[in-house]
Amino acid sequence: MFMYRNILVALTLGSTAALAAGPNLGIPVTQDDIAAWDINVLPDGTGLPPGSGTAAQGSDIFAVKCAWCHGVNGVGGTHHSLVGGEPLKGMGSSKTIYNFWPYATTIFDLVRRSMPYIQPRTLSNEEVYALTAYILAINDLIDEKDVMNAETLPQVQMPNRDGFVYRFPELMP
Repeated sequence: MFMYRNILVALTLGSTAALAAGPNLGIPVTQDDIAAWDINVLPDGTGLPPGSGTAAQGSDIFAVKCAWCHGVNGVGGTHHSLVGGEPLKGMGSSKTIYNFWPYATTIFDLVRRSMPYIQPRTLSNEEVYALTAYILAINDLIDEKDVMNAETLPQVQMPNRDGFVYRFPELMP
């Protein structure tokens, strides 16, 4: 019994000394490293980067990088349709940009961080602004000549903006 206690004490002391030294894995993270991944865009537009785009510019980008999943002009395709949609009647309703999304800025956020599906985060800020403008224009939410940027995008009023109950309403714009 005494021998087991000595072994346990030796292992405990030895392991804490080894852990204190650390495993020497990895490298320190710099502020530039963090900034490259800190790409949040909030509903009020906080975090929107410099750049701009129009629906006309977005149309060409959509045809090349998005239509194969979302269909021509955002209708059909193998993934969710982006256009139109009946008013929401329940959880089973088909959700689109028009009838579901409460803020245009969160469209930008989703496209920038996760599209195109096979190559996420490969679009420039200008391409994301242009695609966001195109998606909003095909839903008749903005004019196709409207320029979307960090100032204009948060001003777009989405049809379902008041269709949500927020847990922390004081944090919403």
